[in-house]
Amino acid sequence: MLKRKLKRAGNFAQGLLIIAAVDKIHFQPAQPQHPQLYSYSDTSIVLGDSAMEISDDALVDLPAIELNKFAKAYYNSYLKKKNKLTLSKVQQKSESYFKIIEKVLQAEDLPVQLKYLAVVESKLKPTAVSSAGAAGPWQLMPVTARKMGLIVTKKYDERKLTTKSTRAAAKYLRLLHNQFDDWLLTIAAYNSGPAYVYKAIKKSGSRNFWKLQNFLPAETREHVKKFIAVHYYFEQAGGETTMTKAEWQDYKKQVAALLPADAAQHMAEPLAVKE
Repeated sequence: MLKRKLKRAGNFAQGLLIIAAVDKIHFQPAQPQHPQLYSYSDTSIVLGDSAMEISDDALVDLPAIELNKFAKAYYNSYLKKKNKLTLSKVQQKSESYFKIIEKVLQAEDLPVQLKYLAVVESKLKPTAVSSAGAAGPWQLMPVTARKMGLIVTKKYDERKLTTKSTRAAAKYLRLLHNQFDDWLLTIAAYNSGPAYVYKAIKKSGSRNFWKLQNFLPAETREHVKKFIAVHYYFEQAGGETTMTKAEWQDYKKQVAALLPADAAQHMAEPLAVKE
């Protein structure tokens, strides 16, 4: 069968990467829409880290990626404050920054929606500096930045260079995700450091953010929820990085139930996640 050139729609619903024939489908990421699974002959579909080949020509509607009820409550409260105006202003200037950030995240094989963490950290300002000494769009501390390969001196600070700081942040996020295997815990660790997250896991007896959040520093649990809120504001949908690992696995099971048996089997993976 004829093999067509494929194009990745990386800026779609978080964690849901759809690969489709270029001459068949063109996505407009800025337009919020219900996730759909388009399947054509010789078209690959990628959901998170699970790839599959679909030979069926059917069009399948995917279940909506909803926010956790606690996250949705926070989002509604968050927008009632001045944050909606702030996010609107950030959105107006975000295109050029997002292009740079997305390119780096894609090259590092990370979810492009992690770009919203830079919105939370700095409102995308390369010159942002915190009272604690964090700097740049990703608000990296000097020690972390140097460990991730950046030059940080009084005269020259690569944390304020969008491309280089994004590479360093991506490297650090990957390192944290390798430890926690859960994006909400990864984002928590990015804010507080891994030690606080491990302590929260131990004290709560859970790896579910919503169950351990009160054992985290207040700033850290707020940070994670702000990321979810900003993601939802920009995408009008949740996704892999707004879900616990267990929630993401459950969503993949819902998708698998809608797919042909051979594709669903290809998606299957161990689902044992400690709550």
